Amino acid sequence: MRWAHMLRGTVVLLGALSLVACASKPPSPSAGLPKSGIYKVGKPYQIGGVWYYPSEDFSYDETGIASWYGPGFHEKITANGEQYDQNELTAAHKTLPMPSLVRVTNLDNGRSIVVRVNDRGPYANGRIIDMSRRGAQLLGFDGVGTAKVRVQILAEESRAIVAAARQGTPATILAETDGPAPKPAPRGRVELAEGGGPNRPSPAAVAAAAVPVPSTVPGSVVEGRFVPAPVVAELPVKPYEQIYVQVGAFGNLDNVTRVRAKLATMGQVAQVTPTVAGRQRLQRVRVGPLNSVESADAVLNQVIQAGLTDAKIVVD
Repeated sequence: MRWAHMLRGTVVLLGALSLVACASKPPSPSAGLPKSGIYKVGKPYQIGGVWYYPSEDFSYDETGIASWYGPGFHEKITANGEQYDQNELTAAHKTLPMPSLVRVTNLDNGRSIVVRVNDRGPYANGRIIDMSRRGAQLLGFDGVGTAKVRVQILAEESRAIVAAARQGTPATILAETDGPAPKPAPRGRVELAEGGGPNRPSPAAVAAAAVPVPSTVPGSVVEGRFVPAPVVAELPVKPYEQIYVQVGAFGNLDNVTRVRAKLATMGQVAQVTPTVAGRQRLQRVRVGPLNSVESADAVLNQVIQAGLTDAKIVVD
């Protein structure tokens, strides 16, 4: 994949501007990419001053703002070599393994679906996942462009489709995941994970792999890949979910004091609340609640530009 192509597109939805996911021009037939795609995690990469660290995280569960991408990328190639179909239930995510299955729940209306992660993105700082057009339609936010969502990986189902995808993936790509844990990426160097180029499998390298059909997720195998069915669940959600910019969660109170002081110089009031991560007690530093996605985007961009690049939008 050529990363220049994936950064060039924007989708404007009723005035909401959103950088879209990573899709590029289809390769020539001689490139030998299987329609079912390959297994891909990739190396750390940097976009807009923020580092991302792809990993096999089968405990992933996060809230944030979803966007969607569609017509401009239909039938182009995703980060793991699949052909993007805006009418299938797929999505782009910044760090989760490809392919994997996640449940996405719209926190405004309780609609919930399962989608296949097969692309990298979105690269707007304030977006957690980029849904296909069909996914956005089923969740009920295709008209407004964004939604407050919860994204949860389906651990066992994802492990199963990962195992199948690995069978047809060249060792050079698998080594990026199976090798030593990556060191923190240097700030002065941009290293982008690629979905194509010299690591693309030749036809001989692609082995036939039995694609499992998860018993817990309705769907079918289409051209060698499992595609979730358009089944919408109705889940209970809070009457009102609030939006925050979370600057970080710290175990060291000196770091809390430092971040609060920096936010004060920007005219932002920090909200500090206790939280627990594993067995560690942390102090979570947030700005908010904020009254709209646009307000959260503005605060997030201000915070990141001030050097607090771990900041993100969360919904709570």
